[in-house]
Amino acid sequence: MSQATYIKMWADTQRELDTMLQREREEFLEPEEDREKAMKMLATAYIQYLEIFRKLEAAHDHLIHQQRRAAVRQVLDGVIGRILEIKKEMVALENSECHCLDGILMDLKRVPEDIEIPIPKYFVKENLRILQEREKYLHEILLNAGLLEQEAVTAMTLEEGIKVIQVAERARQGRARAAFMRRIYLEEKRQSKKEEQEMGKNPDDAATCIQKVWRGYSQRKKTEKLREEEMIFLGMSLPPELEAISSLQKANVLQGEVQEREDLDFRPELRKTEGPHIKETLQDQITQCFLECRHITGRFPDYPPEKTGGSKAIFIEKHPEQIIIRCDNF
Repeated sequence: MSQATYIKMWADTQRELDTMLQREREEFLEPEEDREKAMKMLATAYIQYLEIFRKLEAAHDHLIHQQRRAAVRQVLDGVIGRILEIKKEMVALENSECHCLDGILMDLKRVPEDIEIPIPKYFVKENLRILQEREKYLHEILLNAGLLEQEAVTAMTLEEGIKVIQVAERARQGRARAAFMRRIYLEEKRQSKKEEQEMGKNPDDAATCIQKVWRGYSQRKKTEKLREEEMIFLGMSLPPELEAISSLQKANVLQGEVQEREDLDFRPELRKTEGPHIKETLQDQITQCFLECRHITGRFPDYPPEKTGGSKAIFIEKHPEQIIIRCDNF
């Protein structure tokens, strides 16, 4: 995983730790008299601190930035100290170092492996030399006490020694020869480039390069054409002319669907924005028409019936003779 992942893990764990500390201040503010409740509170905090310890230890082991490692290390040491404090309180409460945490593990949806305390990797790395010396010292004690049998060391025969030396020497010679040939190749390449820059490119080489490019392009086109013909023969593709017609039909259908969808989407918006204005304009025109007819005939005309079109008949364009006849009828 990347550094950003472990930085995020560190930040999330720090927030969990802050939540734990705040909850401890609230829960442990007053002493709990019930032994079972107190044990449950301590065991729950113990398991949660172990989970925080694992996350901080993983972040500390994989982070590269030294300042961040130092900050995580300080928090990690504090968490380890708090785990030891809770463990001490649990031992004092039950007078035993073995605790039954099955019920609490089920409540927290944890597995028994979650209560195992791993050894921090930084502890092993920082004390590696001391641990190795201690292991060596214990090994010597066991050998001197006769509790451990020393492994028999088989001596290498002369033929095996010669073979090992020959293999190593041949490998060295091979590496030296490869390095020497590489230097020769690079020198020849630099020399050829220098000659090309001084004399210019050879026309034959340029023609060969152009031929290579053109032949490759031509062969690719032929291959594509053969592939298309094979697909048409197998019925897995359409001929170019039919494919063009099909594409045009699909485009027309798609364009019609898009246009219809746009029209459907446009009409409600147009009715919502322009409808009130158009309605008001038509009402004004109808009123003006009725007033003009009353001015000419002396009375309001009858409203056109529905079978003749209703108000639509008022807006139909008419010749002057039709208007005079209609006014006379009024």
